[in-house]
This record gives sequence, structure tokens and C-alpha cells, in this order.
Amino acid sequence: MVEELVATGAALASVGAVYMMAAARVVKQYERGVVFRLGKLRSQVREPGFTLIVPVVDRLHKVNMQIVTMPVPAQEGITRDNVTVRVDAVVYFKVVDAADALVRVEDYRFAVSQMAQTSLRSIIGKSDLDDLLSDREKLNQGLELMIDSPAIGWGVQIDRVEIKDVSLPETMKRSMARQAEAARDRRARVINADAELQASKKLAEAAQQMEATPAALQLRLLQTVVAVAAEKNSTLVLPFPVELLRFLERAAQPPAVAAAPGAVAAPGVDAAPPPASQPPAVEPLLEPDPEGSDSRQE
Repeated sequence: MVEELVATGAALASVGAVYMMAAARVVKQYERGVVFRLGKLRSQVREPGFTLIVPVVDRLHKVNMQIVTMPVPAQEGITRDNVTVRVDAVVYFKVVDAADALVRVEDYRFAVSQMAQTSLRSIIGKSDLDDLLSDREKLNQGLELMIDSPAIGWGVQIDRVEIKDVSLPETMKRSMARQAEAARDRRARVINADAELQASKKLAEAAQQMEATPAALQLRLLQTVVAVAAEKNSTLVLPFPVELLRFLERAAQPPAVAAAPGAVAAPGVDAAPPPASQPPAVEPLLEPDPEGSDSRQE
């Protein structure tokens, strides 16, 4: 009798051990457990930790609640300004409702991937090339809204969407490079023109200051000559002002004295000698022949 009880207890213990092994489940911290009993969804979602299910009757599905990083394959499209581009992106999403992610959609990862590709092609067709290259933050927000709207019904939340790269044709790259070079050239010319304008204003002010003192202009000229000679270490030809030569010429000449009747010469100044008188010109006189013929000497 005792042996039968021991055997029965051992059998029950074995059965209990097998049952516990079949019923015991461990849900990790980043997971949630969804139980289907005879194919019907149980309302209670199993939290992380140790849990038990009914073997053969219950099925436990573990859903990952971590943020998933999904790259979107490069999509080729035509922008609103008729430029062919290839754009690829990356989507960050996570499951917020484990039951909806299993019940409402067959494969939520594949569904999010397809929705991201179609939304990316749509956003390419609605945008200009300049927006794709410069205003990516706005496009990322629009793309996130387009994917997040249907994903909410699948128990999935889109965390963020980022456009990774925009590939352009080689001809378009060369055109953009020429455009950028022309823009830089234009800015350089504008800056040079502004500098010339400011320099001309300063030079005009300096000229007005030096106009009152001509010696300052000469000193500035000499300073420039000295600087150039010291830098180049060469022989320079110094230009001499013509006005200065005329001034020296006038200073070297004696003052002219007007010859007037009764004028007295200043002391120390010799009077100019009168011009030499010239003898009057004598015109030859020819006497006509009274007979109208030449006289002959015999």
C-alpha cells in the first residue's frame, strides 16, 4: 500500500513537473506577452517576468517593444521642378499596443516598410529640389505624419523619420556647381565694389584735407616713394611738379619796369638801354631819259 502511494506521488510529481515546464514562460523586460486561448485573444497582456499558461490550450506570443531602426530602400522619383532624384531614408518606430500589432496587421514590420516607401515617393513628387537639399527638417516631419497616420491603427508609433541621402544625376551636379561658383563670384564682386566705394569716400576726405595744405600732399608723395623704394629696392624716377618749376622760374626773373615818360628808375636797378637807332633807308632815285633812249658814249 505504501509502495503504491509512493509510486502515485512520484507519478503526480512527474506530471506536475512536466506541466510546470510546459506552462512556465519568462517574458523579458523589453517584451510583452499576448495570450491566445483556443485562438481567442485574452484581454490581459502578460507583463515582464515569470508567467504561466495552460499547455496545449494557450499560445503565448512575445512582442518586442524596443525602438526598431528600419532603413528605407532608395526610391527614385521626379520632383515638382522635373528633376530625377534618388532618396533613401530611415524610420524609427516602436510597438505601443502588443495586441493590436498581432491582431490588426499580419506583419507590422513589413507594413511599416511598405508605407514608408510609398510615403517617400509621394513626398518626392510634392517637393522641389531645393527643399530636398536644404529644408529636410520640414520634409522629415511631413514624412513622419504620412507614415504615422495608418500606423496608429496597427499599434505602432513612428518615433521619427530621417532622410539620409539625396542622389542627383551628374549633369545636375555640374549645373549646381556652376551655379554655386557664379553665386560666389557675384558675392566677391559685390564685396570688391563696396570696398572700392568706401576707399573712394576715404580718399575724397583725404583730398579735401590735403587741399588746404599742399605741403601735406608733397610729404605723402615722398612717403610713398620711400616705401616703394624700400620694398622694391630699385631706382625710382621722382616726378617733379611742373607748377613748382614755373614758380621757381618766376622767382628767378627780375621785376619788369614799365617805360613811361618821367619815370625814375629804382635805386640799384639799371635802366634798360634804349634801342639803337637805325639809319633811314635810302631809296635809289632813277632819272628818266628825256629822249627815251639810252645814252651812248662814243
